[in-house]
Amino acid sequence: MSQQIDTGRAPLTMQDPPGLANKIARGLWGLVWLLLYRPSPRPLHAWRRLLLRLFGAKVGKGALAYPSAVIWAPWNLSLGPGSTLGDGVDCYNVAHVRLGAGAVASQRAYLCTASRNIDAPGKPLMTAPIVLADHSWVAAEAYLAPGVTVGEGAVAAARAVVTRSIAPWSVVAGNPARVIRRRQGAD
Repeated sequence: MSQQIDTGRAPLTMQDPPGLANKIARGLWGLVWLLLYRPSPRPLHAWRRLLLRLFGAKVGKGALAYPSAVIWAPWNLSLGPGSTLGDGVDCYNVAHVRLGAGAVASQRAYLCTASRNIDAPGKPLMTAPIVLADHSWVAAEAYLAPGVTVGEGAVAAARAVVTRSIAPWSVVAGNPARVIRRRQGAD
């Protein structure tokens, strides 16, 4: 059953409850994250890339995933070459999250691909992918809502609450995030 809600970003689609296979995979990933991923020393990015790939993530050359980054479902993650999931990033990727080449999600950023339809009976889970285009940056403690695309070279400033997609080479800040300027050298 597919229901969509228009939000000014990628449409949210109703998600069926996770099946047994998904629950088992997430349980196994949770153990691997706890025992092998999280305690790994900071410089061991190759080790964490290997673990992510073993669980279905697409990981480009030189991508950095720090040990305290929490990834809900590696099979819904694509990290482009040289991209970064920083310390404490919460990647709640019920739907796909893609970081392009050189894209950065800084410390404690929250990439949230799921929400609830509070107007529907049973409040069903609604999901939409998040995209950080090439060379974009989501700064410390920023929140990205489901369906948001951060355009090429765009920046979400620290603690921004981003509920709409960001145009390329724009800088947004605040709650809700608003364009404050274009990046220098973007033209």
